[in-house]
Amino acid sequence: MKQSLLYPIDSASRRAVSLDGMWKFQFDPESVGLAQGWANGLPAPVSMPVPSSFCDLFTDKESREYCGDFWYETDFFVPGEWLGRDVTIRFGSATHRARVFVNGVEVAAHEGGFLPFNAEVSEIVRYNQYNKLAVLLNNELNEYMLPAGRTTTLANGRKMAAPYFDFYNYAGLQRPVKLLCLPGEQVVDFSVNHRLDGADAEVDYTVRTTGAHDCVVEVLDADGAKVAACTGKEGTLHIPNVHLWGVHNAYLYTFVIRIMDGASVVDEYMEKIGVRTFAIENGRFLLNGKPIYLRGFGKHEDADLRGRGLDLVTVKRDYECMKWIGANCFRTSHYPYAEELYQMADEEGFLIIDEVPAVGFLESLMNFVAANQGTGKQVGYFEKETTPQLLENHKQALTEMITRDKNHASVIAWSILNEPQCTSEGTEAYFKPLFDLAHELDVQKRPRTYAVVMTSLPETSKGQQFADFISLNRYYGWYVQGGYAISDSEQAFRKEMDGWREVLNGRPMIFTEYGADTMPSEHKLPSVMWSQEYQVEYLGMNHRVFDDYDFVQGELVWNFADFQTTEGIMRVNGNKKGVFTRQRQPKDAAFYFRSRWTTLPEEHKA
Repeated sequence: MKQSLLYPIDSASRRAVSLDGMWKFQFDPESVGLAQGWANGLPAPVSMPVPSSFCDLFTDKESREYCGDFWYETDFFVPGEWLGRDVTIRFGSATHRARVFVNGVEVAAHEGGFLPFNAEVSEIVRYNQYNKLAVLLNNELNEYMLPAGRTTTLANGRKMAAPYFDFYNYAGLQRPVKLLCLPGEQVVDFSVNHRLDGADAEVDYTVRTTGAHDCVVEVLDADGAKVAACTGKEGTLHIPNVHLWGVHNAYLYTFVIRIMDGASVVDEYMEKIGVRTFAIENGRFLLNGKPIYLRGFGKHEDADLRGRGLDLVTVKRDYECMKWIGANCFRTSHYPYAEELYQMADEEGFLIIDEVPAVGFLESLMNFVAANQGTGKQVGYFEKETTPQLLENHKQALTEMITRDKNHASVIAWSILNEPQCTSEGTEAYFKPLFDLAHELDVQKRPRTYAVVMTSLPETSKGQQFADFISLNRYYGWYVQGGYAISDSEQAFRKEMDGWREVLNGRPMIFTEYGADTMPSEHKLPSVMWSQEYQVEYLGMNHRVFDDYDFVQGELVWNFADFQTTEGIMRVNGNKKGVFTRQRQPKDAAFYFRSRWTTLPEEHKA
């Protein structure tokens, strides 16, 4: 199978047809669908939009909270002129695992709910006819998957997801599905690496194809004029007087790759790419050789009704809010996002820390408060019977993420895990192969990091040694000594920061989470926790600490917007740490951040 994670496009040799729309949908709580032939047609389906999460579209709780097997079905037409070419179905994602059937025949399977995969169906489809596509999905959680959790069974026999992570377990076909027609000999992957030489740029490239014919690579400027060209599957493109890609000043070239057979084009693929460099030197982040201080958010793909389903209206609003507030960076917490978000970051000039879905590597969500208070029981997560399978799934997800996202100018770093329990003996044996793999896969050698949970302190963390920069998730003043005790929390915070200074060894630090739950309806003078006034006071205390430590080179507040979580006594219909509401309207904190970030120079603390 010619697996490729290239984004689907139309070109002289390629066709991409959207299969999005209203599909058929049915729960399969007894897992009988496979044996009963549901791959050939669902017996009692309802309508379901694709892309979307299924959960929030129902009005009964059993459907919203459903855990187990479920099916999607649609019909698609394959033109007769596609005969003899590669016909492929491309899923942007399928959460969390999927088996794909065409005309009743299984054609693909995939584990992991946040990255794309293909099903090649050239030999299965009927040409000039409609064909049946059925997908069996499953959203159960376990300890060897990403993200991690467990699945319990209630007394009534229904399964229930018990996530070890603090966001809702949305599921379904949440990203676009496309039908592709490709040439038999095709481009399946390519990589670029940028080097600056005065006013010019040297772009080293490699192309991977399925055949022996050579390639021609051209670079077009924003006006469509050819500025560089090279022949071969490997080479270096010289771009004179290069327009560099920058923050809020994004210039994109079009890279065109053609497989040639004499004068004939066998395959043509193109992608918009920004030319830029990103590095760490002397404890500073350098974009195109110039210092830059990161400011922005941890985010989620999360919105009313749609859940985690791709919604371009929400995407557009999010970028407009981030531009208004003065942000320049966000982390794809806690999973790789839909590719369309990275394309827009490339176009708008935003920096991305790209995170693999390695979250929930704590024993349970019930340890969540204790973990953030620094008082949680230390339970080793990387010494279990499930660890070998977890590591293999982790490597697969990391490989797919880097393969998919490595050419985006916006992506400046890889986040390998979020808040793992990393003080036990098995930590180093688990971390090292992952950090090594990320370095091996990425020709640009982007810096690697992971988000460090509260229980992992400078003197106890066994994972921090592998990070190229330290990313802390800290909640002094919220989970730790909140409210009137915030003055004590600031002292405790500074004491920990003094400890980190001793182990950084010249590496920069950023904060990937800090925040306070805030109800937009609550105002109180003087402040109390959960009021908008307290959120601003809390942020001010954190920023005083950040500004006093020169090695702090970035602040990504938690969270951009309120988001859905599992229900519980800690959550009022979700996590309310958003600077914006779930409807993308500003809380008071948004105006506070706008005042800070729009006056903070890009090279703050350079």
